Amino acid sequence: MTNQKVKDKLNRPLRDLRISVIDRCNFRCQYCMPADLFGPDFAFLPKSELLSYEEIERVAHIFVGLGVEKIRLTGGEPLLRRDLPILVEKIASIEGLKDIGLTTNGVLLPKYANELKAAGLQRVNVSLDSLNDELFGQINGRNISTKPVLDGIHAARDAGLGVKINMVVKKGLNDTEIVPMAQYCKDHGLQLRYIEYMDVGSTNGWKMDDVVTKKEIYNLLKEHFSLQPVDPNYYGEVAKRYRYEDNQVEVGFITSVSESFCSSCTRSRLSANGQLFTCLFNGNGHDIRDFMRTGVSDEDLQARIIEIWQGRNDRYSDERTAETVANRKKIEMSYIGG
Repeated sequence: MTNQKVKDKLNRPLRDLRISVIDRCNFRCQYCMPADLFGPDFAFLPKSELLSYEEIERVAHIFVGLGVEKIRLTGGEPLLRRDLPILVEKIASIEGLKDIGLTTNGVLLPKYANELKAAGLQRVNVSLDSLNDELFGQINGRNISTKPVLDGIHAARDAGLGVKINMVVKKGLNDTEIVPMAQYCKDHGLQLRYIEYMDVGSTNGWKMDDVVTKKEIYNLLKEHFSLQPVDPNYYGEVAKRYRYEDNQVEVGFITSVSESFCSSCTRSRLSANGQLFTCLFNGNGHDIRDFMRTGVSDEDLQARIIEIWQGRNDRYSDERTAETVANRKKIEMSYIGG
């Protein structure tokens, strides 16, 4: 098996891999796993349908050999997967990998942050959509207050992990929290990412009218803070970043609805049940799990992944229309992560 760099039909390289390790979550956030659809009788994936850690490690090795430099573990809530630090250690030891991160709701970080850091995890993105306990409990669908999440953020920082805060903004729900969240993160030296409410999956009832755009958020922040733009760190960086002029803390925007970044997207996604997706908004996955379980060689598996990436021409956010939103099949966020 040889190392090589691959590009898709639009000349986009393969640089990032997001791996969902579980489809379960202890929250029921409205934009991801709304409680009325993901109720107590919902049929989650049995363990046999999840990729094993050995299978994930094998796939990760191949992706790094094809140019992937960054891997992020997601869910569901990835810290619900038993012995996750073991997987982190396996992936962190892959030669050529530059960065390994984790997206989490943060509640279990006080228990696992030190172990994750020791295993080689470099950073976490913590989802926090409001600082108001009542509103946050409404959003997460479990009436959980902000305290367990804030405790998780502090635990991660104490363990030496880099921390970013992800805030999904939905008009009429938590847009009043935009400035308070900015002030909190600025005061505590935390990088904040505002994420436009996206039409991921088909269960969150997405409408364009619910989107608060980057421009709207930025203009609101400018009324309270002095911001200066920050140049991208690397090709394919998703966040449009700014810096507060008086303390150098950064704030960024994920703008997949209002300002598409399809032209430089370098991300591939592996779902909890081993389906490879070449776009967050594409419901047509490529079966990697069952292909591996037929006993194929690493060379055959590498060739299959190359074939998938080289055939990629996804640019959904460039092409988004009312018709595509209504009619396109999409994978749910809980299977593929963010």
